[in-house]
Amino acid sequence: MAAYDNRDGKIWMDGKLVEWRDANVHILTHGLHYASSVFEGERAYNGKIFESRKHSERLHFSAGQLDFEIPFTVDEIEAAKIEVLQANGFTDAYVRAVAWRASGEDMGVAAARNPVRLAIAAWEWGAYYGDAKMKGAKLDISKWKRPSPETIPSHAKAAGLYMICTLSKHEAEAKGCSDAMMFDYRGYVAEATGANIFFVKDGEVHTPDPDCFLNGITRQTVIRMLRDRQVKVHERHIMPEELEGFEQCWLTGTAAEVTPVGQIGDYNFEVGALTRDIAEGYEVLVRE
Repeated sequence: MAAYDNRDGKIWMDGKLVEWRDANVHILTHGLHYASSVFEGERAYNGKIFESRKHSERLHFSAGQLDFEIPFTVDEIEAAKIEVLQANGFTDAYVRAVAWRASGEDMGVAAARNPVRLAIAAWEWGAYYGDAKMKGAKLDISKWKRPSPETIPSHAKAAGLYMICTLSKHEAEAKGCSDAMMFDYRGYVAEATGANIFFVKDGEVHTPDPDCFLNGITRQTVIRMLRDRQVKVHERHIMPEELEGFEQCWLTGTAAEVTPVGQIGDYNFEVGALTRDIAEGYEVLVRE
């Protein structure tokens, strides 16, 4: 696969399609220096983006959390995403919308006078964790913790929130793991670096309360699926010592979809019937 800056195709930028290799920004772009950027990751199945509008609405919400306004409406973003898929001839693809404070009159921490830009790209992307969808992903336990909501807008899908995720994932990969699980600032189980996490015990599901990290759209979808199946779901704080007692585990996210977990640190989990049912059910749901 070619590097992401050297591909054929079209990217939508600020209201028009441009050649992939021409979708560039200036080196003094504020978002590059100060992480004044928000984004969405979405997947299209059979030409339709799953929960597309919810993603576009969250993009606007995230921008507001970072004190800027996207100069395109939700409807305009929706139309642009379809335009990108059609221009590139994709039916099954990953879609990335990103908005950022661009280069302008300001080049310091403050950037209120700088314009806000928006781009949307799409590419074909297979399973995020490779063959882990069959045998279960192996996770490290990160030394980094999800921060308190008093220190950062933790419910925004903002670029700056992912810096410690990158560090955690790099360290995990160096150990032969697919990803890392993170605790929050209080020591509770939080999430993986780019996915929410679920556990199973005695036929009931337990998942961390997203009070200091992103309440993922896929997470919300899976909770609805479980409740439709009459499976009891506990959204609560989970202590590290509880990991030993859980029988099954899986991750959820737009990129991850529903991925079973076989190991977290020294704790092992079976890829059980409920995990497989939810993973298979999600595959069906997104293609309806």
